[in-house]
Amino acid sequence: MAGEIEDAIERADREAFTKEPPKTLKGQIGYLLKQLGSAKAVAQELGVTADSVNRYRRGARKHARADVAAKIDDAVKSRWQPQVRKRRRKQAATRTGITVETRARFGYSAAVGTTDDGRFRRLTVHLPAQYAQRLFNARDPGDSDQKMREIIAEGFKEVYFQDGGSRAMGLSDVEINDIDYLDLDY
Repeated sequence: MAGEIEDAIERADREAFTKEPPKTLKGQIGYLLKQLGSAKAVAQELGVTADSVNRYRRGARKHARADVAAKIDDAVKSRWQPQVRKRRRKQAATRTGITVETRARFGYSAAVGTTDDGRFRRLTVHLPAQYAQRLFNARDPGDSDQKMREIIAEGFKEVYFQDGGSRAMGLSDVEINDIDYLDLDY
């Protein structure tokens, strides 16, 4: 299972679609066959038999089981419009940055005499393009969700907690824990 940040990146990618993916079972299977090349490869991806895939393709079966239908829908959406996704990520990583909305427990290390108890905060913060680039670079080789949390926490530290260097200069480390929800937009 992917982590919260990986899922948030996938949801943000899906919001970029310029055209809706196929909705019918036959259309979805046709698209997956084009992408993966064979009924055997599609069957392996979905956890069904190649015969089932061929029945879906021919229209002999109009409806898949609910769990298989969800796998098919997810497989199609995860491969849909890769160039649009790539273009939006490049734009976020070079120019526009990324907006992170979350409700999570933030803990931090601070100067003596201040509180460093973590507490839940609901934040919406726009992070500069450099953080988007680091986040996408960390995602591509399959780095852990913890590494991506550290990148976002570092961005929150600089942009939100330290306000670009105008306050809380004694703040050394920020951690994101107990994520209630996290959403990205770019």
